Amino acid sequence: MKAWFLPGGVAGAVALALAPAAALAELPPLCAGTLLQLQVEERGKAAFDRFRFDLGLEAEAPTKAEAMALLNGRLAELRAVLRPLQSGELTIPAPSTYRSGGGSGPSAQPVREHASTSVAGEVSKARYDALIQAAGRLPGVSLRGFQAQAAGGTEADLQTALMQRALARGRRQAEGTAQALGLARVRLLRIDQRQGGELRPMPYARMAAASFNPEEAPPPERSVSLGLDYCLF
Repeated sequence: MKAWFLPGGVAGAVALALAPAAALAELPPLCAGTLLQLQVEERGKAAFDRFRFDLGLEAEAPTKAEAMALLNGRLAELRAVLRPLQSGELTIPAPSTYRSGGGSGPSAQPVREHASTSVAGEVSKARYDALIQAAGRLPGVSLRGFQAQAAGGTEADLQTALMQRALARGRRQAEGTAQALGLARVRLLRIDQRQGGELRPMPYARMAAASFNPEEAPPPERSVSLGLDYCLF
Protein backbone atom coordinates (compact mmCIF):
# COMPACT_ATOMS: atom_id res chain seq x y z
CA MET A 1 0.00 0.00 0.00
CA LYS A 2 1.32 3.46 -0.92
CA ALA A 3 0.32 6.83 0.51
CA TRP A 4 1.25 10.00 -1.40
CA PHE A 5 1.65 13.45 0.14
CA LEU A 6 2.37 16.79 -1.58
CA PRO A 7 3.49 19.51 0.85
CA GLY A 8 3.28 23.13 -0.32
CA GLY A 9 6.11 25.63 -0.60
CA VAL A 10 7.29 28.39 -2.88
CA ALA A 11 10.89 27.21 -3.20
CA GLY A 12 10.19 23.62 -4.16
CA ALA A 13 7.89 20.65 -3.87
CA VAL A 14 8.16 17.20 -2.35
CA ALA A 15 6.08 14.15 -3.22
CA LEU A 16 6.55 10.98 -1.21
CA ALA A 17 5.46 7.36 -1.20
CA LEU A 18 5.65 5.20 1.89
CA ALA A 19 5.44 1.42 1.93
CA PRO A 20 6.61 -1.51 4.09
CA ALA A 21 9.81 -2.99 2.72
CA ALA A 22 8.40 -6.51 2.51
CA ALA A 23 5.53 -5.36 0.28
CA LEU A 24 7.78 -4.09 -2.53
CA ALA A 25 9.37 -6.63 -4.83
CA GLU A 26 11.81 -3.98 -6.12
CA LEU A 27 13.04 -3.04 -2.64
CA PRO A 28 16.84 -2.68 -2.50
CA PRO A 29 18.39 -5.42 -0.37
CA LEU A 30 20.13 -2.81 1.83
CA CYS A 31 16.84 -1.75 3.42
CA ALA A 32 15.37 -3.98 6.10
CA GLY A 33 13.00 -1.33 7.37
CA THR A 34 10.53 0.99 5.63
CA LEU A 35 11.19 2.41 2.17
CA LEU A 36 10.45 6.11 1.71
CA GLN A 37 10.33 7.45 -1.86
CA LEU A 38 10.54 11.22 -2.35
CA GLN A 39 10.33 13.48 -5.38
CA VAL A 40 12.01 16.81 -4.61
CA GLU A 41 12.17 19.85 -6.90
CA GLU A 42 14.08 23.08 -6.34
CA ARG A 43 14.06 26.18 -8.57
CA GLY A 44 16.30 29.22 -8.69
CA LYS A 45 17.24 32.23 -10.81
CA ALA A 46 20.67 32.89 -12.29
CA ALA A 47 22.46 36.21 -12.77
CA PHE A 48 22.47 37.28 -16.44
CA ASP A 49 24.50 39.67 -18.58
CA ARG A 50 22.95 39.43 -22.07
CA PHE A 51 19.83 38.50 -24.02
CA ARG A 52 19.07 36.22 -26.93
CA PHE A 53 16.66 38.08 -29.20
CA ASP A 54 14.31 36.77 -31.88
CA LEU A 55 12.94 39.18 -34.50
CA GLY A 56 10.41 38.47 -37.23
CA LEU A 57 10.73 40.16 -40.63
CA GLU A 58 7.92 40.29 -43.21
CA ALA A 59 7.07 41.95 -46.52
CA GLU A 60 4.15 41.76 -48.94
CA ALA A 61 3.59 42.97 -52.51
CA PRO A 62 1.51 42.13 -55.60
CA THR A 63 4.15 39.72 -56.95
CA LYS A 64 6.59 37.30 -55.39
CA ALA A 65 9.56 39.09 -56.95
CA GLU A 66 8.43 42.40 -55.47
CA ALA A 67 7.81 40.82 -52.06
CA MET A 68 11.30 39.29 -52.03
CA ALA A 69 12.88 42.55 -53.15
CA LEU A 70 11.07 44.42 -50.37
CA LEU A 71 12.10 41.76 -47.82
CA ASN A 72 15.73 42.01 -48.90
CA GLY A 73 15.64 45.79 -48.56
CA ARG A 74 14.13 45.59 -45.08
CA LEU A 75 16.69 42.95 -44.08
CA ALA A 76 19.54 45.22 -45.19
CA GLU A 77 18.06 48.07 -43.14
CA LEU A 78 17.63 45.81 -40.11
CA ARG A 79 21.21 44.54 -40.39
CA ALA A 80 22.47 48.13 -40.44
CA VAL A 81 20.50 48.98 -37.29
CA LEU A 82 21.62 45.83 -35.45
CA ARG A 83 25.30 46.01 -36.38
CA PRO A 84 26.39 48.49 -33.66
CA LEU A 85 24.14 46.87 -31.05
CA GLN A 86 24.48 43.10 -31.50
CA SER A 87 27.03 40.81 -29.84
CA GLY A 88 28.39 38.09 -32.13
CA GLU A 89 26.83 36.86 -35.36
CA LEU A 90 23.20 36.87 -36.50
CA THR A 91 21.21 33.78 -37.44
CA ILE A 92 18.95 34.34 -40.48
CA PRO A 93 17.20 31.34 -42.10
CA ALA A 94 16.14 31.25 -45.74
CA PRO A 95 12.88 33.15 -46.36
CA SER A 96 9.51 31.52 -46.88
CA THR A 97 6.68 32.79 -49.10
CA TYR A 98 2.93 32.34 -49.43
CA ARG A 99 0.03 33.90 -51.33
CA SER A 100 -3.18 35.40 -49.99
CA GLY A 101 -6.34 36.81 -51.61
CA GLY A 102 -7.68 35.96 -55.03
CA GLY A 103 -10.96 34.31 -55.91
CA SER A 104 -13.98 35.78 -57.67
CA GLY A 105 -17.15 37.62 -56.78
CA PRO A 106 -17.82 40.78 -54.77
CA SER A 107 -15.85 39.51 -51.74
CA ALA A 108 -12.70 38.69 -53.72
CA GLN A 109 -9.48 40.18 -52.33
CA PRO A 110 -6.46 41.29 -54.37
CA VAL A 111 -3.73 38.70 -54.68
CA ARG A 112 -0.83 39.47 -52.34
CA GLU A 113 2.50 37.67 -52.09
CA HIS A 114 4.10 37.42 -48.65
CA ALA A 115 7.77 36.79 -47.81
CA SER A 116 9.16 36.36 -44.32
CA THR A 117 12.20 35.28 -42.32
CA SER A 118 13.58 35.73 -38.81
CA VAL A 119 16.69 37.29 -37.31
CA ALA A 120 18.20 36.00 -34.07
CA GLY A 121 21.28 37.06 -32.13
CA GLU A 122 22.53 38.32 -28.79
CA VAL A 123 22.62 41.76 -27.21
CA SER A 124 24.21 42.93 -23.96
CA LYS A 125 22.12 44.24 -21.06
CA ALA A 126 23.50 47.73 -21.69
CA ARG A 127 22.13 47.75 -25.28
CA TYR A 128 18.90 45.88 -24.58
CA ASP A 129 16.56 48.86 -24.68
CA ALA A 130 18.36 50.48 -27.60
CA LEU A 131 17.86 47.37 -29.72
CA ILE A 132 14.17 47.11 -28.80
CA GLN A 133 13.54 50.74 -29.66
CA ALA A 134 15.55 50.73 -32.91
CA ALA A 135 14.40 47.38 -34.32
CA GLY A 136 10.80 47.73 -33.14
CA ARG A 137 10.26 50.88 -35.19
CA LEU A 138 11.40 49.42 -38.51
CA PRO A 139 8.69 48.45 -41.03
CA GLY A 140 7.96 44.73 -41.21
CA VAL A 141 9.86 43.91 -37.99
CA SER A 142 8.17 42.18 -35.05
CA LEU A 143 9.76 41.58 -31.64
CA ARG A 144 9.10 37.91 -31.00
CA GLY A 145 10.97 37.63 -27.74
CA PHE A 146 14.02 38.27 -25.61
CA GLN A 147 15.51 35.56 -23.41
CA ALA A 148 18.01 36.36 -20.66
CA GLN A 149 21.25 34.37 -20.84
CA ALA A 150 23.08 33.32 -17.68
CA ALA A 151 26.41 35.00 -17.02
CA GLY A 152 29.51 32.84 -17.31
CA GLY A 153 29.89 30.44 -14.38
CA THR A 154 26.65 31.43 -12.62
CA GLU A 155 24.57 28.68 -14.19
CA ALA A 156 26.90 25.92 -12.93
CA ASP A 157 26.94 27.53 -9.47
CA LEU A 158 23.15 27.68 -9.48
CA GLN A 159 22.83 24.01 -10.43
CA THR A 160 25.17 23.03 -7.59
CA ALA A 161 23.21 25.15 -5.11
CA LEU A 162 19.89 23.68 -6.27
CA MET A 163 21.26 20.16 -5.90
CA GLN A 164 22.40 20.89 -2.34
CA ARG A 165 19.05 22.43 -1.46
CA ALA A 166 17.14 19.48 -2.92
CA LEU A 167 19.23 16.94 -1.00
CA ALA A 168 18.86 18.91 2.23
CA ARG A 169 15.10 19.20 1.70
CA GLY A 170 14.80 15.47 1.06
CA ARG A 171 16.86 14.66 4.16
CA ARG A 172 14.67 16.86 6.36
CA GLN A 173 11.54 15.24 4.98
CA ALA A 174 12.92 11.75 5.53
CA GLU A 175 14.00 12.53 9.09
CA GLY A 176 10.59 14.03 9.88
CA THR A 177 8.81 10.96 8.52
CA ALA A 178 11.09 8.61 10.46
CA GLN A 179 10.38 10.53 13.66
CA ALA A 180 6.64 10.33 13.06
CA LEU A 181 6.92 6.54 12.66
CA GLY A 182 9.03 6.16 15.80
CA LEU A 183 12.12 5.15 13.82
CA ALA A 184 15.62 6.32 14.66
CA ARG A 185 17.75 6.12 11.52
CA VAL A 186 17.62 7.31 7.91
CA ARG A 187 19.80 6.05 5.04
CA LEU A 188 19.82 7.41 1.47
CA LEU A 189 19.65 4.54 -1.04
CA ARG A 190 19.14 6.11 -4.46
CA ILE A 191 19.28 9.45 -6.30
CA ASP A 192 17.57 9.92 -9.67
CA GLN A 193 18.40 13.38 -11.00
CA ARG A 194 16.45 15.34 -13.61
CA GLN A 195 17.37 18.88 -14.59
CA GLY A 196 14.78 21.41 -15.58
CA GLY A 197 14.89 23.87 -18.44
CA GLU A 198 14.77 27.62 -18.80
CA LEU A 199 12.10 30.21 -19.29
CA ARG A 200 10.77 30.79 -22.78
CA PRO A 201 11.50 34.07 -24.56
CA MET A 202 9.52 37.04 -23.28
CA PRO A 203 7.19 38.30 -26.07
CA TYR A 204 6.40 41.91 -26.85
CA ALA A 205 2.96 42.34 -28.40
CA ARG A 206 3.34 46.09 -28.90
CA MET A 207 5.83 48.88 -28.33
CA ALA A 208 5.60 51.13 -25.29
CA ALA A 209 6.55 54.79 -25.13
CA ALA A 210 8.74 54.27 -22.07
CA SER A 211 12.11 52.53 -22.19
CA PHE A 212 12.58 48.88 -21.28
CA ASN A 213 14.68 48.13 -18.21
CA PRO A 214 16.68 44.88 -18.56
CA GLU A 215 16.51 44.36 -14.79
CA GLU A 216 12.71 44.00 -15.12
CA ALA A 217 13.02 41.15 -17.63
CA PRO A 218 12.53 37.55 -16.39
CA PRO A 219 15.96 36.14 -15.42
CA PRO A 220 17.10 32.66 -16.46
CA GLU A 221 15.39 30.10 -14.27
CA ARG A 222 16.68 26.59 -13.67
CA SER A 223 15.34 23.63 -11.74
CA VAL A 224 16.63 20.37 -10.32
CA SER A 225 14.31 17.44 -9.71
CA LEU A 226 15.51 14.49 -7.63
CA GLY A 227 13.92 11.11 -7.04
CA LEU A 228 15.21 9.99 -3.62
CA ASP A 229 14.83 6.61 -1.92
CA TYR A 230 15.44 6.43 1.83
CA CYS A 231 15.49 3.47 4.17
CA LEU A 232 13.90 4.22 7.55
CA PHE A 233 14.72 1.85 10.41
